[in-house]
Amino acid sequence: QVQLVESGGGLVQAGGSLRLSCAASGSIFTINPMGWYRQAPGKQRELVAGITSGGRTNYADSVMGRFTISRGNAKNTVFLQMNSLKDEDTAVYYCHGQIATMPGSPNFWGQGTQVTVSS
Repeated sequence: QVQLVESGGGLVQAGGSLRLSCAASGSIFTINPMGWYRQAPGKQRELVAGITSGGRTNYADSVMGRFTISRGNAKNTVFLQMNSLKDEDTAVYYCHGQIATMPGSPNFWGQGTQVTVSS
C-alpha cells in the first residue's frame, strides 16, 4: 500500500517562509507526477504545484514566483518551498502522487499538513 507522508507545516508570519516535504513509501514504481494541493476552510481543494519525473513543473497563478516545487534525490520525494507567504496561503496542504504508468493511473494522497499564515 502506497503511503504519502507530509511534514513541515506550521505557523508563520506573513512574509515568511516554510518548506514542506513529502515522502512516499510502499511503491516500487516511480510515482509520477507528484504535486501539492491545498484546501482552505469553506473552499474546494486546489492544485498548488505539480512536477513530473522529468522536472516539468506547473503552478497555480496565485503562487507563481513565490513557491517552488522540486523532487528530491531519494525516490518518490517532493518538496514545496514557500516564500513570501500571505494570509490567503493558509490552508491544509496535501501531497499528491499518481502512478500514471499503471492501469487505472491510481492516485494517492497524504494526510495533510496545516499551514497557517498570520498577519
